[in-house]
Amino acid sequence: MTGREILIGVSGGIAAYKTAGLVSRLVRAGAGVTVVMTRAATRLVGPKTFEALSGRPVLTRVFDRGAHPHIELAANAELLCVAPATANIMAKAACGLADDLLSTILLSFDGPVLMAPAMNSLMWKKPAVQRNVARLREDGIILIDPEEGRLSCGTSGPGRMAEPETIFQAIAERLEVVGSG
Repeated sequence: MTGREILIGVSGGIAAYKTAGLVSRLVRAGAGVTVVMTRAATRLVGPKTFEALSGRPVLTRVFDRGAHPHIELAANAELLCVAPATANIMAKAACGLADDLLSTILLSFDGPVLMAPAMNSLMWKKPAVQRNVARLREDGIILIDPEEGRLSCGTSGPGRMAEPETIFQAIAERLEVVGSG
């Protein structure tokens, strides 16, 4: 993974704390990691956490830097992984909406996109969410399915974001495919 450039999108799910472990693992493996957070995500994990782990500034707004940060970030990365991927960011991606930095990057990014959904079981099972999941898969987005288990709301069921090591392995596998093809 040495020298590979990865964008990590963090949307506003409580599982954002697990993404810190993913970023740390990617950096230890030699990847260059840039983190983009939604506004809601910054209320759950501070950007300084990701800055310390990645050694890079965290971006949160469309007009943070440069004339076209969404284009520049998309052009410089080999892979984009959104973890956690909330129902909201998945719906935006499925419909092509772009109203923040992460959703505009999703529209302008031309490489492989992975999403690790995380949400309450009732939300995950909703027909609207499952339609969006199907649409994202049709569009070529790789979903790292949520796991079953205890959720932050106190219930159990499908909806837990995959563990950081599982997401790391999915990223490594995808970069291997991209690198050999």
